[in-house]
Amino acid sequence: MPDGALPVLEVKGLKTTFKTRGGQVHAVNSVSFELRPGELLGVVGESGSGKSVTMMSLIGLLPSPPADVSGGQILFDGHDLRTASAETLREIRGARIGFIFQDPMTSLNPVFTVGFQLMEPLRKHMGMKKGQARKRAAELLELVGIPDAARRLKDYPHQFSGGMRQRVMIAIALACDPKVLIADEPTTALDVTIQAQILELVKDLREKLGMAIVWITHDLGVIAGIADRVMVMYGGQVVEQAPSRELFANPQHPYTRALLKTVPKVHGERDPKLNVIEGQPPILMSEPSACAFRDRCAHAFARCATENPQRVPVGTTGHDVACFWNPDTGSERDA
Repeated sequence: MPDGALPVLEVKGLKTTFKTRGGQVHAVNSVSFELRPGELLGVVGESGSGKSVTMMSLIGLLPSPPADVSGGQILFDGHDLRTASAETLREIRGARIGFIFQDPMTSLNPVFTVGFQLMEPLRKHMGMKKGQARKRAAELLELVGIPDAARRLKDYPHQFSGGMRQRVMIAIALACDPKVLIADEPTTALDVTIQAQILELVKDLREKLGMAIVWITHDLGVIAGIADRVMVMYGGQVVEQAPSRELFANPQHPYTRALLKTVPKVHGERDPKLNVIEGQPPILMSEPSACAFRDRCAHAFARCATENPQRVPVGTTGHDVACFWNPDTGSERDA
C-alpha cells in the first residue's frame, strides 16, 4: 500500500435504516472509514453487526424500500455514491467496484452458462464484441485457477464444485479490472482446504492487479493472515480500527478482546471450554444514544448507559477506539 496515497474510497457518517412492521431498524449508524489503493481492509464482527449491510449500502445493492441509505457520504472517483443516479451506480457496479457474494451456490444464475455470466459484464461495461469477450472470459477463468478454461465456459454452475463456483464468482468480480473489490464472507460455505486455496488466490491476485480489497468475515484467523488493517463492527457501528498487527497485539475495545478470546488456541495450553460472549446483540430500533455493548461488557461505567462513545485515537499508529474504558489503566479513559 503506497504511503500517503489518497483514499480510493472514503465513507463519512454512513447511515442505513430498514422499515419493518415493528418499526424502523437502524442497521448502520454513522460508519466512517477510508480505503487506500492496494490496501486490504478486514471488516469483522458477529452476525447482525452491520458488516454486509454497510458494504451493500455503498453501491446500491439493498432493495429500497425497505432499505434507506439515509445519511453520510460515499466518495469514490469524484462521485458521492449515496446521491448518485441509478445509471451512475450501474456503471460503477462491476466495472469499478467488484462484489463477491457470500454463497457461491446461489449467487450464480443456474440457467445461464458460466461463459455467458462472465461475458455479460465485459460486453456491457467494456464494450467488447462477443469473440473478444469469450477470449477474455477464458483468460479470467485461467487467472483464478480453473483448468481447461475455454471448454468450461460452456458449462453451467451445477457442473462446478463449491470451490470452483467461488473461483468463478471471483473471476466475474475481476472481469472489468475494478479499483475496489468487496468480498462478503466468500469462504464461509467452503471447507477448510478450499478456503485456504481461495485465500491464497486472493493474495496472488491482489499482488498482480494492485486493487484495494474489503474482506468481510467473522473469522479472525482469516483476517490475521491477509489484512493490512482491521475494522471491528458492533451494533451497526465501528468500535475499533487499527493496523492488523496492532489490533491483535493491543486490542482496546472490550468487544474486540472478547472476539479474540473466542478463537480456539491451536498451540500452547488450551482451555477445554469454548469461550463465548455472554448476552445478545442489541435490537437497533432507535439511533444509538448509549454504548451498544454495555449490557455484555464487564467494564461498563455509568456514563455508558447515557452516552454513545465516539472513536478516539490510541497512540500514533492509526489505531482508534470507541470506548470509555482504558485497558492500559483499567479505569475510565481521559476525555
